[in-house]
Amino acid sequence: MSTDWLLGVADAVAKLPAPPAEQFLYLLDHGTAKIGLYAPRGTDPQGPHQRDEIYMICRGTGSFERNGERRSFVTGDVLFVPAGMAHRFVDFDDDFAAWVIFYGPPGGEASAPVEDSPG
Repeated sequence: MSTDWLLGVADAVAKLPAPPAEQFLYLLDHGTAKIGLYAPRGTDPQGPHQRDEIYMICRGTGSFERNGERRSFVTGDVLFVPAGMAHRFVDFDDDFAAWVIFYGPPGGEASAPVEDSPG
């Protein structure tokens, strides 16, 4: 796992294992957060996870199913999935890739807001 604090998409994609291996690689972790790159090919076989997660689409387009609802996404979009919820990418481009961030405790975080701002 990298100790670098700047992750580039091209460098991360180059580190992914060759298909048919799972196209996922953790690149950074800190505290409860683990950051990786996910770039499935053909189909997305994933199921629910134990922790909350955020996907940031870094290239490609497609659709995302979450708890029975399907929505389209494009490069630059951000998707949130609470712990334990069924989800997967569908109808995505051959060059699709997304950053994935897992964080918080197993079972997910409480929904109480925390006030943070970039300023």
